[in-house]
Amino acid sequence: MDRHGLADFLRVRREALQPSDVGLPAGLRRRTPGLRREEVANLATMSTDYYTRLEQGRGPRPSRPVLTGLARALRLSDDERAHLFRLAGEQPGPPPGPPSDVRSGVLRMIAHLDVPALVLDAKYDVLAWNPLAAALITDFSAVPRRERNLLRLRFLTDRQAELFGETATREFAREAAADLRAATSTYPDNPELARLVRDLQAGSPEFAEIWSRHEVGRQQSLCQTIHHPQVGRIDVICEVLVVPERDQRVILYTTPPGSPSDQAIRLLDVIGTQTLTPQT
Repeated sequence: MDRHGLADFLRVRREALQPSDVGLPAGLRRRTPGLRREEVANLATMSTDYYTRLEQGRGPRPSRPVLTGLARALRLSDDERAHLFRLAGEQPGPPPGPPSDVRSGVLRMIAHLDVPALVLDAKYDVLAWNPLAAALITDFSAVPRRERNLLRLRFLTDRQAELFGETATREFAREAAADLRAATSTYPDNPELARLVRDLQAGSPEFAEIWSRHEVGRQQSLCQTIHHPQVGRIDVICEVLVVPERDQRVILYTTPPGSPSDQAIRLLDVIGTQTLTPQT
């Protein structure tokens, strides 16, 4: 165990976090940068005294559950988490699950884009979206959190087939299942991921058949034609931006400027998620 290195690492990571990064109010009297020690201790479910001794290089060797709590509280990336474990004399092991927190900079970026944008984690949970994505695909705010998942949308409802057509959804199904199997190797102990696979196998014979092929791979292409019920056909070019430290992807649905598809997106920007009804 590198006590000095562990203490320095904990202090630097604590001071780099702002209260807003972990959902805490800023408060009025913050004389030092970053989070307070008691705030990190609470987030990691340990006593303030124990955390303080760790940060001062006086604490006992932390257990793996303690290190996992610290990694979660300090919002560490997978590489930072592995470094924390090694400083404490432990092998990191697989990460517990795909991170669900989206960087504030990514949230600001998609909010200011004039194209539909989604943020997905490794198990295809929709973590964030902008209003145009809601108008294009579905109003995710009206969907229960557990159901905000593109694979559940694809295999357990008819929504994607209605939007993208049978051919495109079959290709997406094969690639996404291979992508999901890769995620199960990265996060073998994640209960949410295991439950997703069980639900898809039980609820979709199509998924069960694809899953039985044991294909593994990362999805590369998401470009599709969308048949939107309000504005008609939209040909989109999907750009995938990777956020590696979060194992997340930002999906941008773009269209050539001035094209009919671009005009349809601009119309969606005006319509939003409202339902159009014919005038009488």
